[in-house]
Amino acid sequence: MTLRQRSAAEIVAVRHRRLGPNLSLSYSEPLKIVRGQGQYLFAEDGRRYLDLVNNVCHVGHCHPRVVAAGQDQMARLNTNTRYLHDHLAEYVERLAALMPGELSICFLVCSGSEANELALRLARTHTGRREIVVLDHAYHGNSGNLIDMSPYKCEGPGGDGLPSHVRKVPCPDTYRGRHRGPDAADRYVDDASEVLRSHQPGVFFAEPLVGCGGQIVPPAGFLSRSFAAARRQGTLCVADEVQVGFGRVGSHYWAFEAQGARPDIVTLGKPIANGHPMGAVVTTPEVAASFDTGMEYFNTFGGNPVSCAIALAVLDVLRDEELPAHAASMGERFLEHLHELAQRHELIGDVRGQGLYLGAELVTDRETREPAPDAATSVVDQMKERGFLLSTDGPDHNVIKIKPPLVLSADDIDATATALDEVLAGL
Repeated sequence: MTLRQRSAAEIVAVRHRRLGPNLSLSYSEPLKIVRGQGQYLFAEDGRRYLDLVNNVCHVGHCHPRVVAAGQDQMARLNTNTRYLHDHLAEYVERLAALMPGELSICFLVCSGSEANELALRLARTHTGRREIVVLDHAYHGNSGNLIDMSPYKCEGPGGDGLPSHVRKVPCPDTYRGRHRGPDAADRYVDDASEVLRSHQPGVFFAEPLVGCGGQIVPPAGFLSRSFAAARRQGTLCVADEVQVGFGRVGSHYWAFEAQGARPDIVTLGKPIANGHPMGAVVTTPEVAASFDTGMEYFNTFGGNPVSCAIALAVLDVLRDEELPAHAASMGERFLEHLHELAQRHELIGDVRGQGLYLGAELVTDRETREPAPDAATSVVDQMKERGFLLSTDGPDHNVIKIKPPLVLSADDIDATATALDEVLAGL
């Protein structure tokens, strides 16, 4: 096939003409990326960029073992799960073995959004309740049901607000949230417990680290105690690990484990197959049995041989290259740099994160904590010009988010810190 090579401007024009107008692009001057390798992306002019924001290519762009696994299986067979295949059996055995407790029954799907949609169905079938509780500023996916339960979307521009069957509890943000100080966890748990007690929902969805809320790390004990409060009301607890699973937090394979929480359902996506469209739901035998109502569950592409081959290769690479431990050490190094930068630059109001899931919140005034979204946007654009790809997030769009492939090196981190220092000094 001969593919016409278009300029960046021509591709932008095609997107405006043929794609939905609200499909966004990164950066004020969009990049045409043509190749990836490890932690790097390469533009059409050959320039290399350090990718500090792509948590989808978890073990690195175009990892040779992952690519080879997909190529080999694609050349042999791809079909649906009504036929027996070794890859599916091997993958669900290995995935279940990585989960604690009774989390042992797997459903394979094609995306994180699909995983959360299925988790919602599982919870409603098991409890017989329609009501949902979520964290403020949460984002759980792009389907109609998930937009309705994602305050980040439905309470933002173009949204209709939370529907009556969805309630939210305060985001456990100890820097900007309603509760701060040493007893913040107690007060956030009290808030969550009150909502759960008042509404007795069927399900409580929570990201162990709140991504779109601004890379928020909840105070110690919040997630475990909030899940326990939910369980006392007969509510099922879903840990949305779509952003932070598979060793990204470094200390544990799953972010909910790092917080001592016990979910009834875990949802997975993004890093599960290093960019190949795949997701998963893992739950207990009891919840899975409730879902067996007589209605068949079938997913045409979920768990196909190619997806499972790629996902198995990701697990192999994580194990053989010891990437969770690497994420822990590199995360510590990155945090040290960010804290040092905060001592020199008043714009940085707060630094937070676990492993290689980090955030730096920019403010115009440290006393008032007034958000600095324009400065954050400027930092991201100027870092891009220096060859470092970052992004912003949070309700005020003032948090620099850092969630790179886990193969990031110490030299990469040091170079990023130097460039950030220069950019912040210029501001």
